[in-house]
This record gives sequence, C-alpha cells and structure tokens, in this order.
Amino acid sequence: MFARTERLLLRPGWPEDAPALYDAINDEAIVRNLGRAPWPYAAKDAREFLNRPRPAHIPDFLIFRRTAGAPQLVGSIGVSPDDDGSPEFGYWISRQHWGLGYATEAGRAAMEAASSVGLCSLKAAHYVDNPASGKVLKKLGFRPTGEITRRFAKGRGCKVDAIEYEVRLCADDDQDGMRQLAA
Repeated sequence: MFARTERLLLRPGWPEDAPALYDAINDEAIVRNLGRAPWPYAAKDAREFLNRPRPAHIPDFLIFRRTAGAPQLVGSIGVSPDDDGSPEFGYWISRQHWGLGYATEAGRAAMEAASSVGLCSLKAAHYVDNPASGKVLKKLGFRPTGEITRRFAKGRGCKVDAIEYEVRLCADDDQDGMRQLAA
C-alpha cells in the first residue's frame, strides 16, 4: 500500500531503509514519546522494526519527503493493534522536520488509507507532556475521549499518563465500527 500527497510519499518500510530509519529516529526527544521504541535506539532496532510481520492491507508507512533527487525519510505513520486488538493510529516525525505540517499531511493520507480498507474507527493517544501530538490529532479530527490512562513508554522505561482519542472514519450507519486487527 502506497500513498502520495503534495509533498510526501508514504510507503511500507523495506530492509534497505534501515540506515535512513536509524538516522531519522535516533533522537531521545522522539523515542521518549513512542510506546514501543527503546532508548537508546540501535541500528538493530531499525532492522527489527522493518522486518516485523505486518498485514499488507493495513496502513503502515514510512514517510518520505519528495525531493528532486532521492526521497528523504522524515518519519513513520500507520495503524497497529493496541493491547486489545483495536486499530490504533500512531506516528513520529524526525526533529529537523517538526513544525512543517508533515504529520498532519501524512495523517490525512494514512486515515484515508485506513478507511479504504474498511477500518471505521481509530484510537490514538499521546503522553500528557507531548501536547504537540494532541494538536496534530485534533487537526486530523480525533476527539479526546476524556480518558487519561497510564501507558508504558519503552524508551522511558516507565508508565506515563496518556490522553486517549478516537475518530470515526465511516458513516454512522456502518456496522463494522471498531474492527479488531489482531488475529
């Protein structure tokens, strides 16, 4: 699955992307806001991330800035199962690309892809000390659920308060609702 926007190319990660992925994510300011990435982040972590099994029909992208030459990796975005198998939306952007609107632009494309494969609802969350992520989620149409939960942040090695969000992608009369991703 691929997506193009005005400035970005979204595509699955391939093993040969490991060096660029490592360079883009190897920043404690990024990893501390991710639930599953370890800190310190090693080159082997990038290889393991790219080689993990994932369903081909579920949006799971690396984000590349389109350039006149080779595209430049700027982050990752997609949907993965949360602890109960429900589809959860997540993303990160490398620090040098913060504030340029890439998360919102890529987010719109990833949500469109999620809707096109029949996902009608998505969850998302951000740690309370990362309000910028909440701003992006709100721009994408996510609404706070009113729940704050304790989520483990692997990069921090502890649980952190997180604000929960949700968004509906399908019409209200659609029967699918929150489809499970875990088999």
